Amino acid sequence: MTVSKTDMLICTTDTVPGREVQQTMGLVRGATVRAKHIGTDIVAGLRNLVGGEMTGYSSLLAGAREQALDRMKDEARSMGANAVIGFRMETSAIMNGASEIVAYGTAVRLT
Repeated sequence: MTVSKTDMLICTTDTVPGREVQQTMGLVRGATVRAKHIGTDIVAGLRNLVGGEMTGYSSLLAGAREQALDRMKDEARSMGANAVIGFRMETSAIMNGASEIVAYGTAVRLT
């Protein structure tokens, strides 16, 4: 596995094969809240009648996941980490039509 100095290794496991945790920096997280758009709701309502993927919602959530992940990586970098282990991502509805995406894990420096 080759990871450049500017890349941030993200893994769901607590260890990285062939690498050793040199220092643990602590918990890092990134979050975003996204709301649906009325136009997306109309298209999704029509799609619900005939079936198929609701691409508007898929795109909305994909963008939210990337933003939460980027925010978590930025926090880890600011702590001096080069990896995040034990990575998890959660989604929750915080109100009708709005969802929160949270990415979190443990920032570490690997050898």
